[in-house]
Amino acid sequence: MHIKSDPAILYFGTPVALISTKNANGTDNLAPISSIFWLGWRCVIGLGASSQTAMNLMATKEAVLNLPSVNEVDRLAKTTGSNPVSQTKILKGYRFEENKFEIAGLTKLPSETVNAPRVNECPVQMEAVVKAIHKLAADENIEQGKIITFELKINRIYLDTSIIMDSKPNKVDPDKWKPLIMNFQEFYTLGNKVHESTLAEIPEQMYYTQHRD
Repeated sequence: MHIKSDPAILYFGTPVALISTKNANGTDNLAPISSIFWLGWRCVIGLGASSQTAMNLMATKEAVLNLPSVNEVDRLAKTTGSNPVSQTKILKGYRFEENKFEIAGLTKLPSETVNAPRVNECPVQMEAVVKAIHKLAADENIEQGKIITFELKINRIYLDTSIIMDSKPNKVDPDKWKPLIMNFQEFYTLGNKVHESTLAEIPEQMYYTQHRD
């Protein structure tokens, strides 16, 4: 039986990422996000328009998307790189933190194609540049301007050897990689494989896009 429902959020299981960007003063910002998806080597993320990450992306057009294991995220929860902290975030318990890497106990690595740093502890790191910016809910007077979506082009990917398929350096082994999932404000990871998808009959290489300039 189905009933009509009115959930406050629609997080039906979305991946978690730590996005690193450069602040205007040259320091590094790091923020957890969970509004994200990929198609080929393009990625779309959603951010609050007033967030420090959104402002940095609009200014520098560069970022690194770091995919964490379960341990790296919670120490950054309810922190913001924006100062002063907005009243909306104050009501939610946020506080200003400039040294995001330090409070999270994470290590910076230099990137090769962008200025923002990578996160050493994350098994997947993706250097990216902004290619398009879209306003969300522009048709709603109350909500318009509050959320921005960014289309990112992935320039370079780094994979920890622990999640790579044996003898295939360009392929992630799904039995070794367990992404962190946000499911209605609760963290989950993947369980055991059910069975191979029929789509697995298509060679993965056939999805490869001409992503490089």
